[in-house]
Amino acid sequence: MLGSERTLALDIGASTIKVGEFQAAKGQGLRLTNFNYAELGIDPEHEENRKALIVSTVRNVLRERNIKAKNVVFSVSGQSVFTRFVKLPPVDESKVAQIIQYEAQQNVPFPIDEVIWDYQLLGSNSQGELEVVLLAIKSDIIEELTEGVESCGLRTDIVDVAPMALYNSVRYNYGDIEGCTMVVDLGARTTNLLFLEQNRVFSRSIPIAGNAITQSIVSEFNVPFLEAEHMKKTHGFVALGGAYEEPENETQARVSKIIRNVMTRLHAEIARSINFYKGQQGGSLPARVLLSGGTSIIPYTDRFFKEKIQTDIDYFNPFRNVEIDPQLSREELARCAHFFGEVVGLGLRKTTECPIEVNLLPKSARRREQMQQQRPYLAGAAVCLLLIPLCWLGYTQKTVALKTAELQELTDKVKNLNDVSQRLNREQSQLSEVQDKASQIASLVDQRSLWPELLQDLTSRLGSNIWIVSFAPDSDVPGAAASVAAPAPVAHPRILGRGGRGEDEESAPPPTSNSAPAGGGPGKNIAEIRIEGAGLHSADNPEQDIQLVDDFAKNLRESSFYDKTGVVIDVPPNPTLQGKTFTFTIRAKLLKPISM
Repeated sequence: MLGSERTLALDIGASTIKVGEFQAAKGQGLRLTNFNYAELGIDPEHEENRKALIVSTVRNVLRERNIKAKNVVFSVSGQSVFTRFVKLPPVDESKVAQIIQYEAQQNVPFPIDEVIWDYQLLGSNSQGELEVVLLAIKSDIIEELTEGVESCGLRTDIVDVAPMALYNSVRYNYGDIEGCTMVVDLGARTTNLLFLEQNRVFSRSIPIAGNAITQSIVSEFNVPFLEAEHMKKTHGFVALGGAYEEPENETQARVSKIIRNVMTRLHAEIARSINFYKGQQGGSLPARVLLSGGTSIIPYTDRFFKEKIQTDIDYFNPFRNVEIDPQLSREELARCAHFFGEVVGLGLRKTTECPIEVNLLPKSARRREQMQQQRPYLAGAAVCLLLIPLCWLGYTQKTVALKTAELQELTDKVKNLNDVSQRLNREQSQLSEVQDKASQIASLVDQRSLWPELLQDLTSRLGSNIWIVSFAPDSDVPGAAASVAAPAPVAHPRILGRGGRGEDEESAPPPTSNSAPAGGGPGKNIAEIRIEGAGLHSADNPEQDIQLVDDFAKNLRESSFYDKTGVVIDVPPNPTLQGKTFTFTIRAKLLKPISM
């Protein structure tokens, strides 16, 4: 797909304005979409109105072909630019820029703050030295030229140098050539020489060109400059010299001799440049010469240089690898191709990578370019400043809405929790009531079973030949009021008396009434039991009575109902007793008081 952005290439020559409109082609190539050119028609001796004439001519060539591109890359002539090829010792890459800055201050013949300068690294030679080309132009010259170009409604992107643009054009169209190639660009004021060898380049400007021929005609015929220019174009050719017959037209013969004389002087300068390139730059003799520029089309120019330089001579074709729009006239393009080399080189600067990319853009244009680059950021910053209050307002509103929603959610949760809490309190209250009732019922159940268990435990701990007469809360303990009678051995003394003998049944004391404990009133505690018992007396061994009671007391101490230290024999058996039975009393302190 072809690039849609178009670039205008503008070559402002000494006598001709050339423009070309380009866009990117497939494979990073170049496509010519429009072109035009026009003669300035100005006398070099009277250039007071040169700037105004350039502006009007540029406007005309753009309007004639309806060229709409606004971004322009234009070139300045090599004569206006200080060019110096320098060699730097091998240094670290981080120090290259510093050394070049120093070399520029030493080589540029103007204060460095009064010029616009740039450089290009060309590579290293066989000695490892860095080859650099320095280019500088006076600031006021480039500022004035840029102002004139932009007054035509154009915007300057790059300011190139004509010989460097021509070099890029040659490299693009003749990338397959080998050996040393010399390009002779014969312009109006100067002849620019370019030596191309491998990746190296060397250029030199010679102040002998088309205007020198015209000035010689002016001197010879004593005519104005523009008339002499017309004579050169209509009658001029390079005289063949030697045995060739002169033309019959005397004017033509004189003009051709003038042209040959100037070309001979030019050849002498070219020969010196070749020797300088060989001796000082370590180059080779040119294997071929390419002619370019408006003056190069003077008839027999190629033959003259072939005779003098003794090498292949050809005309440079700047459109060799350039795609041409089908709508353009190829015949018209062929008539002006000889001076479009710089235009093609300028068009390459915006569409592909070039071997030499220098830019002598003036400070005013650089500042504007920087402002344009910063404009999106400045506009973005302004928009951000305007958006800050809106964003803050939106943030505040969003925060309020979120907090309100959170508050409502928390309020609903609190309300639900309060309802749950109230239900829990009611359930807890009901549970407490149920637990109280359950405790009362459990207490009643415990009390109901306590006395049978207590009586059963007491009966199980009786020894043989003793029985319980009664048990009751101790009368000295608060809450004790009535006795509790033990079951009497009504039917069989062994059942209630724990080992009593049958023949002694009549001698046992009568039992008391079988009544339930009635001592403690409601809400009182029973802490101690008074046990009254009896047993069969042993007349042969009175101490056996005491032993039986002691064993009974010991068994009570092992019970889980009584405190071990609280079981006391209060009334032991009487050792002097003469009857068949003996009595005793034991006070037993309960381990846990019994609530009544």
